[in-house]
Amino acid sequence: MIFHTLRRDLFAVMTRDPAARSRLEVVLCYPGLHALWTYRVAHALWRPGFRLFARLLSQAARAVTGIEIHPGAVIGPGLFIDHGMGVVVGETTEIGANVTLYQGVTLGGTSWHKGKRHPTLRDGVVVGAGAKVLGAFEVGERSRVGANAVVVKPVPPDSVVVGVPGEIIRGGAHSSFHRPDLDHVLLPDVINNAILELSRKVQSLEQRLETENDQAALTAPARSARQDEDYSI
Repeated sequence: MIFHTLRRDLFAVMTRDPAARSRLEVVLCYPGLHALWTYRVAHALWRPGFRLFARLLSQAARAVTGIEIHPGAVIGPGLFIDHGMGVVVGETTEIGANVTLYQGVTLGGTSWHKGKRHPTLRDGVVVGAGAKVLGAFEVGERSRVGANAVVVKPVPPDSVVVGVPGEIIRGGAHSSFHRPDLDHVLLPDVINNAILELSRKVQSLEQRLETENDQAALTAPARSARQDEDYSI
């Protein structure tokens, strides 16, 4: 079982990183894979109660790879950590199958309680570089979190999240489960869209005001003439 999981982890890198040229290169040179495989061992120690040894192992992996994965986290097969420097995965985090994390991602907690306090990422989720997912909630299947987004509330399946705080947009998920859409430059710009909408409304109001002023200017001579007639009578 464990060897099947390790093969799926390796397969995830080979299928989702266009820079991966060979399995040997990936095994020797990819810190994301090193951190993940070290986590697998640390997690196996954590579960039966060898928690100090598990933490020491995870800290050693952090020092070598720059990726911190708590051994208490639950991670499914096929996780791909691309580049990985600065990635943090908290103790009660749950990650499904074929999830992709880019560098600088934080899966963190927002509570002092010792229970569930970190997020759950369902199968096929992609989290962009620098994004923060904070709290004990779910990010639904096949959803994408844009680069540098800060997510603090649940995300439905097949959604896109962008901005600070994260704005949820439905209908923008990638189409393939094993080969997710990694082109984050195509994610919607919520702030820019809001500014454009406000600009259109202001322009519409200005045009309406100009039309009303023109109509008032055209009717002013007629009103003045009627007033002159009234005075002459």
